Amino acid sequence: MMTTSKYVGAVFITFSGNCRKALTYYQTCFGGTIAFDTLETEIQGYTEKPVVIGSLVSDSIIIHGSDLIHNEGRIRGNYLSVFLQCNTIGERQALIEKLEFGKTHRVIIDDVCQKLIEVIDSFDVRWVIAI
Repeated sequence: MMTTSKYVGAVFITFSGNCRKALTYYQTCFGGTIAFDTLETEIQGYTEKPVVIGSLVSDSIIIHGSDLIHNEGRIRGNYLSVFLQCNTIGERQALIEKLEFGKTHRVIIDDVCQKLIEVIDSFDVRWVIAI
């Protein structure tokens, strides 16, 4: 009997030393459960054992991340944007407020009915949020 696989999309983000903090923060935005696999030994330059892979799984999004970066390093702009579709303007606004928590420079929305709004959170992750 041939079986078919169901693939679930997810986002993978490279964090340079703050994966645990970032995914814990995103858990306050999206809820869900969180898990971390860390290196057994400490690495110079890290205040705690680096996260090899961390995962946040919620009803609305799956985010995976790691503290381990490629040889070229994590450069602003060499990561992806996370796209989320909201059902209402109010739902989107609540999400924007959560993602911008603690930021001094917040996005100014001229037209709340525009289809796409881009937000950059305090971890330099770019979110494209649609209605």
